[in-house]
Amino acid sequence: MTPEALGAHVTAAIAGSVAPGAVAPGAVATVSFGQLTVDVEATAWHEAAAFARDDATVGCGFFDWLSAYDDRDAGLAVVLHVWSVRSRHHLFLRTRVPRDGGRLPTLTDLWPGASWHERETYEMFGIVFDGHPNLVPLLLPDGFEGNPLRKEFILASRVAKSWPGAKEPGESDHDAASPGRRRMLPPGVPAEGEWGQTP
Repeated sequence: MTPEALGAHVTAAIAGSVAPGAVAPGAVATVSFGQLTVDVEATAWHEAAAFARDDATVGCGFFDWLSAYDDRDAGLAVVLHVWSVRSRHHLFLRTRVPRDGGRLPTLTDLWPGASWHERETYEMFGIVFDGHPNLVPLLLPDGFEGNPLRKEFILASRVAKSWPGAKEPGESDHDAASPGRRRMLPPGVPAEGEWGQTP
């Protein structure tokens, strides 16, 4: 089955599974470089994942990974990648949640292997997975504040030490105080006075 045909099958099934009189959650399939991505509303996240696993045509019973990325104004995007061993096709399922208070139902009841991935996504992006059996920090030290993979998170290590990258022509560590060039800040470092405590 082609990615386009598989996408049409998945989107039609998700739209048709809504109870009569309810608002259809909708699903949009896109194919890019032969890769199928189905975007669903957050309210249909668990239902769409269960369909991808259990439907005879889709049959994506192999959980590969789940993660997220910061999509700026569109919110936080959560992506699930699953694979069909029998049919040898795969599917990216994607949804978006708000930056503040983003929540999704857990997929650990469908794939127990999703537990680690949801814990990491919770810790790095602050997305809560309702019903997760053990949603506790996984990688960061105790007492760490913030979600380091969000765009607004400031990497303090870049502020504390000089950028190790290549120097611009005329720049060196020895002539940093000379008035010849404006000092450039590395990516992710705010201008002086925008970060930390104000005097």
